[in-house]
Amino acid sequence: MLPNDNRPILFFDGVCNLCNGVVRFIVRNDKHAAFRFASLQSASGKELESRLKPEMDKLPDSLVLSYKGKIYFRSDAALKTALLLGGRWKLLSAGYIFPKFVRDAVYELIARNRYKWFGRRDECMVPNEELATRFLD
Repeated sequence: MLPNDNRPILFFDGVCNLCNGVVRFIVRNDKHAAFRFASLQSASGKELESRLKPEMDKLPDSLVLSYKGKIYFRSDAALKTALLLGGRWKLLSAGYIFPKFVRDAVYELIARNRYKWFGRRDECMVPNEELATRFLD
C-alpha cells in the first residue's frame, strides 16, 4: 500500500542503469533523507499504475514522482525532484522556463534510448541495509 504522507516518493525503472544512477545521486544529495523510492516493477509501482490506469493508457516507464498527493511525470518529475533536493540542485528547476512539450520531448528522447546509452540490469536494484528504510518494497 502506498504511504499517505508528505514525503516525496520517486518511482523508477529498477532495471535501468540511468534510473538507478539517479536514485544513488538523490540518496547522496538528499541531506534530510526526505525522498523514498520504489521501482516501477515493485508492488508499490504496480499499485501506482493501477491507480492511474483510468487517467493514463500507459504509465511512463522511467521516473514518476508522487508528492503531497500530486503525481509528476516526465520532465515535470525530473524538475520537481531537483527543486525538492534543494541547494544548488534547485537551480535546475530553471528548466521550467521551457515549454512543457519541449522539455518532455527531450525527456522522451533520453528515456527511449536509456538502455542503449546507459545499459540495463537483469534485475532490480536491492538497497543495502542502510537504505532499505527509504525503499517502499
